Amino acid sequence: MALEHLWATWRSAYVTGVAHDRSDALLETPSAGLVGNQQSAGRSLFENILAADASDDEKHILFRGEHCFVLLNKFPYTSGHLLVLPNRAEPDLDGLTTEEFTELWSLVRDAVVALKSGLGCDAVNVGLNLGQAAGGSQSDHLHVHCVPRWSGDANFMSVAAETRVLPVSLDEALVRVRASWPSIAP
Repeated sequence: MALEHLWATWRSAYVTGVAHDRSDALLETPSAGLVGNQQSAGRSLFENILAADASDDEKHILFRGEHCFVLLNKFPYTSGHLLVLPNRAEPDLDGLTTEEFTELWSLVRDAVVALKSGLGCDAVNVGLNLGQAAGGSQSDHLHVHCVPRWSGDANFMSVAAETRVLPVSLDEALVRVRASWPSIAP
């Protein structure tokens, strides 16, 4: 049996620049609390989101720890796609302090628990893209992707129609996952 190939050439535009344009759009939305060139103040996109003059709900920050925080991805692969990241921009795992590293992975564990409980997903993809060549569109600030998955959720829409079907809004995902977060759930 020959190996079949499914070409997803839309990914090329994403990894070579479209993702950066989307990040700029995130910072220019009123709910982000940032406009214009505030991103160029020497901070990463994620540091700017963390420091923006808006509520955590408006910024879709799900949880803040002492060294790390959890953010819903504004451009998700699927509903509930979370990012777990240190408060400060650090591109590499070996650049994290022991405290940051420990809290990061503890929050990844909590994120998986909360996604399964809050969204009822069957599984969760967890991963990092360290460096631009690895697919990291924001490679100056490492972040762990926690992507909920459901049996049978793969379909033709992303490839054939260049469209993602997202049945749960960011606001609804925020409420549902936060309510199931292990350290803050009732």
